[in-house]
Amino acid sequence: MVETTGGGPGDGAAEVLDRPLPDGVRRRVVQIVSDGFGGLTVVELPSQLRQYARFAPNRRAKFAGNAMAAALETDPLFRQRIAEKFREAQPELAGVLDSGSPPPPAADPLDVAAAAYVLRPTGWVKLVTAAGEEAQRADAERADEESRAELERLREQLAEARELTRTETERLRTELDAAKREAESLHRKLRSALSDVKRGEAALRKLRGELDTVRSEGQTQVSAAESESRRLKTRLGEAEAALEATRRAARENRSVEDMRVRLLLDTLLESAQGLRRELALPPVSVRPAETVDAVEPGRMTPKDIAARALSENDPAILDQLLALPQAHLVVDGYNVTKTGYPQMPLEKQRLRLLGQLSALAAQTGAEVTCVFDGAELVAPVLLAPPRGVRVLFSKPGITADELIRQLVRAEPPGRPVIVASTDREVADGVAKAGARPVASVVLLKRLT
Repeated sequence: MVETTGGGPGDGAAEVLDRPLPDGVRRRVVQIVSDGFGGLTVVELPSQLRQYARFAPNRRAKFAGNAMAAALETDPLFRQRIAEKFREAQPELAGVLDSGSPPPPAADPLDVAAAAYVLRPTGWVKLVTAAGEEAQRADAERADEESRAELERLREQLAEARELTRTETERLRTELDAAKREAESLHRKLRSALSDVKRGEAALRKLRGELDTVRSEGQTQVSAAESESRRLKTRLGEAEAALEATRRAARENRSVEDMRVRLLLDTLLESAQGLRRELALPPVSVRPAETVDAVEPGRMTPKDIAARALSENDPAILDQLLALPQAHLVVDGYNVTKTGYPQMPLEKQRLRLLGQLSALAAQTGAEVTCVFDGAELVAPVLLAPPRGVRVLFSKPGITADELIRQLVRAEPPGRPVIVASTDREVADGVAKAGARPVASVVLLKRLT
């Protein structure tokens, strides 16, 4: 884990790391450099750091962190000056590390590792490596503890859900049994009522047979029988109403299942609609027969069709392309600005182009992405992208041309993508990927 570069035994400066500096240690190192940065004069700073001399410590650590870490690693004199500032700020910890004594148990391993990285005492690589391993172990233990807590919480929720389901099932089963018993009771009452009705009808027929002989008595009996019949019919109506209520309850139980099936169906339909919106599928408004080029009666003549041919340098081509549904315009920023107004500073070139692209996006409604080469920058660019324009800078080691090709490959096949660049390699590459290249001069003519 430790390599030497020619120093004598015990020479801490001859030790080097064989792995990247752990993130936690790196942040502490950047903070130490930022704190000691303010105590140095501009002359004492490396040339690549002088532009950050007047930054506040927090802002300096945010924007110049990578540059300060690189200067600390490659500039021994700068590292020695930062180490002197650190010894003045924390003499106790610096004295313990310089003497080779073990660090205090209460000291943060990341702080000890960062101080060792700056001071470079003998064995500093072991301290940095140990701090990184300790931080990884702590992160792993914390993640494991969080996972266990989350698992326990989910288990408790599952147990509660199971208990709630069991309780609800028992309640529904009890209600169902009660409903069944009630229905059976109603059925028995109904059968009894029907029997009563039959007996009443038989008695009525008997009374009618005896009507001629005992009319007065028979009339009285008929009235009594009719009263009994009405009473029985009332009971029958009540029984039928109770039976209908039982049937309605049964239908409501079935409607719950129907509601669940309908909810599942609605979920599937809404998922399909969400997938359609996610894929941005346009409505089918054009039929295959409408794509065949021909002359319709009373519309135009072959002479009119021939007159529509446009030159490759005509800005009207760009308007036709941007009028396509879901069109996406990708602009090679510096290629366009250096073609149109190369005498202006880069910052003004960017601002002028982005302002014009914002107006073009508002006019056409197309998606617009402007790509600049990040290798041209000496410091991070602070700008607010204009409305309707996405602004991207290529990462270190990646050119703007490669970033443009990545953007084209990211689009789904069939979507109209237009790339504005005069670079022949870019044009050939995006054309193979299915995009439509146009020259930068065409875009400049359209913008002006």
